[in-house]
Amino acid sequence: MDTEVGGDGGPTPPEDLLYGVIRRLWPLHRTVVRAVERELTGTGMTAGEHALLDALRSEGPRTVPQLARSMGLDRQPVQRWVNHAAELGLVVTAPNPAHRRSSLIRLTTEGTEVIRGIQEFEATELRQRLADLPAEDIRTALHVLDRIGEEFRHLANGSRVPREETDSQGSQGSQGSQGSQGSEDSQAGYDSHGISGSRSSNGNSADDSPPTPPHLARKGRPGE
Repeated sequence: MDTEVGGDGGPTPPEDLLYGVIRRLWPLHRTVVRAVERELTGTGMTAGEHALLDALRSEGPRTVPQLARSMGLDRQPVQRWVNHAAELGLVVTAPNPAHRRSSLIRLTTEGTEVIRGIQEFEATELRQRLADLPAEDIRTALHVLDRIGEEFRHLANGSRVPREETDSQGSQGSQGSQGSQGSEDSQAGYDSHGISGSRSSNGNSADDSPPTPPHLARKGRPGE
């Protein structure tokens, strides 16, 4: 196995390698958002709404606060995505047996078909473009990203959890590694048509929601 070499000719310290990972995360996030937005051209959806549908498909019906927590985001952008996805007929609200005042958000049949079709296309692309990556390398990458995300969540919350406690808890899952996306910059990247979009001071998107394309338009209110 190859060994990373530092500037002095010796092995690169682990902390320097970790800095290398961290430095790549934000540019990678921006690039992924741009790629997803390009795939969604013509659908009227944004990358944030893609993430919303993915969460609902993998986790099942959830309230907006539950979705926001699982996605590591504030409630406001998630609510906007829910509202627009409802206008497109991709999600509807449903009664929540556990909380009368907090409705569940669930995929419609059309929403399920849309996200399934998108993800099948993405899976095909990933298989073709990243076929040279061994599965074990991908598992290692997931473990490292989960571990980094776990530690930065503790830092963001101003708390520290003893190492033995974090080790005993194990991996938090790939969704949990997105906790750092709660920042304004990260939400802006998901919330706009392009990666450089920004949000206004009241938390709304700087530009209006994209118009509903004819092939996704529905008559009446969602759920009727």
